[in-house]
Amino acid sequence: MPFFSSHKDTTVSPPPATTTTASPTRSRTLFSRRRSSSPSLHSHSTHTTTTTTSPKRHSLLSKSGGEDASIVHARDRVLTAEAAEREADRALFAARAAVKEARDHVKRLEREAAEEARLAKIKQTQAKAIGKRGKALGRHDHM
Repeated sequence: MPFFSSHKDTTVSPPPATTTTASPTRSRTLFSRRRSSSPSLHSHSTHTTTTTTSPKRHSLLSKSGGEDASIVHARDRVLTAEAAEREADRALFAARAAVKEARDHVKRLEREAAEEARLAKIKQTQAKAIGKRGKALGRHDHM
């Protein structure tokens, strides 16, 4: 519906029948969109709109599909911001995966180091026992 037109549009719209089964996790603002793909989180509403149209007029606005340049610019900025938000989400998921992988690697190294320490302790105990037996050697050396 144009903002500055002189003709009236007739709109018949019954009250929307809205049912929401779960509350959304993010608030809905002018430029946000709902991220959930679950159909149970979407509102279901029915709208009927009847519009009468007037003859097409050619103006400066017709080059951009009947929209003002500031509206087109604002839409482009919103689309750019949405794309940046999607890229930020991807980067966040990648960062979280990298952190999880790094933590798993550190835990694996700690387990390996503990196992190596346990084996080194066993080896040290065995070497000490062999060393005691080695000290007893050579008692026949004083001929």
